[in-house]
Amino acid sequence: MARPRQEWSSLNPLIWLVGVVLFLYFARPILIPLALALTLNFLLTPIVMWLQRFSLRRGLAVALVMLIFSAVVGGMAWVVAGQLLQVASDLPKYRENIRNKIEALHLPPESALGRAAESVKEIDMDFSAPAPAGGGQTNAQALSKPALPQAQSAVPVQVVTPPATGLEYLSQMLKPLLQPLSTAGMVLIFTVFILIKQEDLRDRFLRLAGVAQLHAMTLALNDATQRISRYLVLQLLVNVCYGLCFGIGVFLIGIPNPLLWGVIAGIFRIVPYVGALSATAFPLILALAIFHSWGPPLLLMLLFAVLELIASNVVEPWLYGAHTGISSLALLVTTVFWTMLWGWAGLVLAVPLTVCVIVLGRYVPRMSFLHVLLGDETALSIEAQFYQRLLALDQDDARSIAFNYLKSNSLLNLYDKVLIPALALAEQDRHRGALDERRESFLFLSASEIVSELALHRAGETAEKPRNLMARWRSSRSSFRPVSDQADPAPSATRVFCLAANDQADEITSSMLAQLLERAGHGVISLPVEASLEEILQHIPPEPQDVICISALPPFAFAQAASLCQRVRLHLPEIRILAGVWGFSGDANKAEERFGSARPDAIVSTLAQAIDQISEWRNLAEETTAFGSASQEAERAGFPDV
Repeated sequence: MARPRQEWSSLNPLIWLVGVVLFLYFARPILIPLALALTLNFLLTPIVMWLQRFSLRRGLAVALVMLIFSAVVGGMAWVVAGQLLQVASDLPKYRENIRNKIEALHLPPESALGRAAESVKEIDMDFSAPAPAGGGQTNAQALSKPALPQAQSAVPVQVVTPPATGLEYLSQMLKPLLQPLSTAGMVLIFTVFILIKQEDLRDRFLRLAGVAQLHAMTLALNDATQRISRYLVLQLLVNVCYGLCFGIGVFLIGIPNPLLWGVIAGIFRIVPYVGALSATAFPLILALAIFHSWGPPLLLMLLFAVLELIASNVVEPWLYGAHTGISSLALLVTTVFWTMLWGWAGLVLAVPLTVCVIVLGRYVPRMSFLHVLLGDETALSIEAQFYQRLLALDQDDARSIAFNYLKSNSLLNLYDKVLIPALALAEQDRHRGALDERRESFLFLSASEIVSELALHRAGETAEKPRNLMARWRSSRSSFRPVSDQADPAPSATRVFCLAANDQADEITSSMLAQLLERAGHGVISLPVEASLEEILQHIPPEPQDVICISALPPFAFAQAASLCQRVRLHLPEIRILAGVWGFSGDANKAEERFGSARPDAIVSTLAQAIDQISEWRNLAEETTAFGSASQEAERAGFPDV
C-alpha cells in the first residue's frame, strides 16, 4: 500500500495543475472580465487613495475616478473610430500608387511574390471594372450562346427576401458588438465593486487562507500589489510618451492621421513583443500606398527601430525592469500560454497574471517551483555556479565566475562568500560518497590553482592565466608563501602559523587566510596538510607572541580541529590559538564546548573575523612590547616607578 500512495502523492501536483488549467479555460467568460477588473484596480487604486487624502469618501473618490477613466477611454475610442473611417474612405485614392509600387519591384512572374503581385492586380481590376449590363453577362458570353426561339426561352426565377423589420435590422447591427459591450460592462461593474469593497475582499481572502498563513499571505498580497501597481503605472507613462513621440515622428514624415497612429502605438505596446511592431505595420502600409518614393516608409521603420531600442533597452529596464520579477524567456512562454488560453485578453494580461503566479510561488512552499521557473532571480547562487562548473570539469568557466565577481567585490568577499561555500558543498558531497575520485582530484586541484592565481591579483587587475597547472600547484604548496600586495609591509614581531586541520579543502582555506594576512602586513607561515606538528616544532619553533590559526571546513570540522588544538596546547601552552570553522552559523558557546578542555583562544567562522582578531592580538602585543621597552629605558635612566 505504501508504493501506490507514494505514486499518487507524486502525481498529485500534476493533477492539480491540469485541473487549474481546465478551470481557467472553461471559466474564461467570467475570469477574463474579473482579471481585467483586477488589473484596472491595481492601476486606479493609487489615484483613489490620492483623492482620499483630500477628505473625500471612498465611494465619491471611486465614482470620480471611474467617471474620468470612462471619459478618457470614450474620447480615445471616438477619435480612433473617426480617424479609422477617414483612412478607410481615403484608401481608394491610393489604388493607382499601389499598382505602380508593385510594378516597380520587377518581380519574376514565376516566383511566389510575382504570383502574389499578379493576384493583387487581378483583384484590383475586378473591383475597378464596371458591372456588366444585361443581368451580369458580358458581350462575349451573350454572343457565344445560340439564340433561342421566343416561345422556348426560360422564364427567369428570382428569390426575393422580404424586407427586414426595424427590430431585425437593429439586432443584425448590434450582434457583433454585443460580446465586447457585455465584457466591457462586466469589467466596469467588477472594477467599481472591487475598488469600493477592497478592504472587505482583502480580509475575506486572508480568512480563506487561514490564520496560520496570515503572515505569508499578507506579504504575498503586499508584494503582488506593489509589483503590479508600479508596473502598470510606469508602463502607462512609458506608453503615453512612446505614442506621443511616435505620433510626432509620423507627423514630421508626412503620413496622414498622426494622432490615430500615435494612439494605436501607445495602446498596442501593452502587448509584449509584438504590440509595437503591429502598431507600426498600419502606418507603414499607408505610407507605401501614399508616397511614390521609398523614403517615407524607410524613415518610419527607422523611427520605430530608434524608439523601440530606447524604450526596451534603456527606459523600461531603468524604470521597472527589475520590479516585475519575470525573466525574459518566462515572459515569452507565459505570453504564448495565456494567449492560447484566453485569446486577446491573455495577450494583454500576460504580465500581471504571471507576476501573480510568481508571487504565489515565492510565498507558498508547495508552489516554489513557479518562482524558480518564472522568476528573474538567479537560479543558482554564485557559489553553487562556481561549484557546478568545477563538477563539470570546466576550470575556465569557474575561473571566469571568480574573476567576474572580483570586478565588483573584494578578494575577502570572494573567499568568504564564493570559494569557501563552494568548497563546503564539495566537502558535503565528498563525505556522502557522491564525488568520484576523478572529479574530486580535479575539483580541489582547480580550486587550489585559482587561489594561487588570486594571490597575484591586485585591486582593479585580473591575473594572467598560468600556463602550467601542476607547476602552480607545486608552488602553492610551498612552506612559506610571501604573496603580498604591499611593496613594503609593516614589520611585525608576531608570526602567524596557518595550519590545515585535516584534508585538502582545509589546506586551500588555510592558503586563502595566509594570502589575506600577508596583504594586511602580517608575517605568515603557511604549512601544507602533510606537515606534522612535531616537524613544525623542530624546524620553525613558534614563540609565545606568535599565533596559530587552524583552518577546518564542515561538515566534520570540529573533531579534527579539536584534536589538532589539543596537540598544540600540549606542546605550546602559552601560544594563542585561533580556530577557523569556516561557514559555521551555530552558537559560539556550544562551538567552544565541542573543543573540550583544549579550547582555542578564539573561534571564528569567516576570514574577515579571523583577520580582525589577529590584528587585534598583534596590536596588543606591540603595545605590550613598547610599554616594556619604555619601562626598561626608564629604569636605566633612574625612574624605577615608571
